[in-house]
Amino acid sequence: MTKGASPPARCASMNRLAKAALKRFPSQCLYIDEFPSRGGKMAKKFTIGKPTYSIVNMVASANLELDLDLYSIAYKVHDVEYEPEQFPGAIFKMKEPKSSLLLFKNGKIICTGCRSEKEVLAAIEKTQKMLINFTKSKAKKGKPSFTVENIVASASMNVELDLYSIAYKVKNVEYEPEQFPGAIFKLKEPKSSLLLFKNGKIICTGCKSEKDVERALDQTAKIMAPYASPLVVKKP
Repeated sequence: MTKGASPPARCASMNRLAKAALKRFPSQCLYIDEFPSRGGKMAKKFTIGKPTYSIVNMVASANLELDLDLYSIAYKVHDVEYEPEQFPGAIFKMKEPKSSLLLFKNGKIICTGCRSEKEVLAAIEKTQKMLINFTKSKAKKGKPSFTVENIVASASMNVELDLYSIAYKVKNVEYEPEQFPGAIFKLKEPKSSLLLFKNGKIICTGCKSEKDVERALDQTAKIMAPYASPLVVKKP
């Protein structure tokens, strides 16, 4: 679109960009609302569809109610690090499912690195079986319970965001491009923080369930829709 183009020409150009985005991302884009187009007809305006996302990390806590001998565990178990002068817990790195677990003397553990509740449960069960050999306590029967403390998810809205306008007009947004290229948007319900980038990428943190992740992303998409435009894909 050239500088100084007439309004009909600008509208036609915007329509072409919107159609190209819809063709490339049919499940993430849709047309709603209307604005004037060439010849006085009404064309539909580009907006944000349902964002796609994937879980990057899930943090969970559990209490195995075991009195652990961390020195023996660190000495006899491979992939365990324990330096009590620096940190009171031992670090156990599991290969499958790939995760890291903080082990404390009182039997409490924190699991990080998993990408689903199924993986969290598998990691904690394997850890419990391993720890039985280093405690005088009796293990609880049944599957260990755990609590998801935080989920980190990455998502894409497949649009271009005007971060300056978002920071100026949307509440609970912080944007300091000299320090960090993304804007920080804080949601109260579900309680979460979202990093927004110009290319429509999002990092969502603070949710405690996948359902809350979806709710947070859907709300963010609706709020940011007025400040979004079709993402222009550069040809290779």
